[in-house]
Amino acid sequence: MLNNLIVRAETPADHKNTELMAMRSFFNKYEPAATEHFLIRIIRESKDYIPEISRIAEYNGRIVGAVYYTKAWIVDGDKKYEIATFGPLAVEPTLEGNDIGGILMRETIKLAKEAGIKGIALMGEPYYYPRFGFERGAKYGLTDPNGNVFDELMVLPLNDDFSNIKGRLIESPDFDKLGDTEKLEEINKEFPSYRKVKVQEGFMQIFGQHLGVVEAIKDDTYMVRYWELLIPAKVPDELKGKVVTGSDVQFIWNHKGESTITKVFKNLLE
Repeated sequence: MLNNLIVRAETPADHKNTELMAMRSFFNKYEPAATEHFLIRIIRESKDYIPEISRIAEYNGRIVGAVYYTKAWIVDGDKKYEIATFGPLAVEPTLEGNDIGGILMRETIKLAKEAGIKGIALMGEPYYYPRFGFERGAKYGLTDPNGNVFDELMVLPLNDDFSNIKGRLIESPDFDKLGDTEKLEEINKEFPSYRKVKVQEGFMQIFGQHLGVVEAIKDDTYMVRYWELLIPAKVPDELKGKVVTGSDVQFIWNHKGESTITKVFKNLLE
């Protein structure tokens, strides 16, 4: 926990720093590089943005977390219920393990309830969000726009009884602007150039683990470079001899104990 963490509304002066933090938060997790910094700009300009309940986290004068809310709808035939969704929920990667995301979620859920919002729905990590009260959308007959049901589709009723609300989750049409690759390339010129990594063909989802590079080996301790940090890690017997200095690795970062390298891979972009 960070004792002097401040949760507050974002101001225009925060915009660039928040976008950089969000880029770092998601870099190489779903795909090589990230698009969340672009998504934040789209959200800020959207008529569906809900700044009243969106928040950033500041630590020692640095933006270290953010969550953005937008309007969403559950549509069932001619019935349409306005709710909220959120994303991205971003945390500065070098400060993971300090419950920054949890603090942001608890504060903004409280704000959403006080604002009279019926509920919150999202497509997200099904093993993370239930701790805040989110349940599988299937329980309430909630589907994606095409009528599909996924574990990742979750809902948190706030001020309405969702036993009487069902249908397709429809998000802001402004999210479609995320497909403008030319605009993304233009925006990327404003930010530092980080190394892009591709672990596998097809869709990547690196959550629960992290990507790093072995920078040094001291006895049986492997020093893994993760952003500005050097994280000491151990290697299981089956990987010994395969991990060398310069290896791209996937690892479990144990913030309170011993970290572990779980995979050695070749960056498919190099």
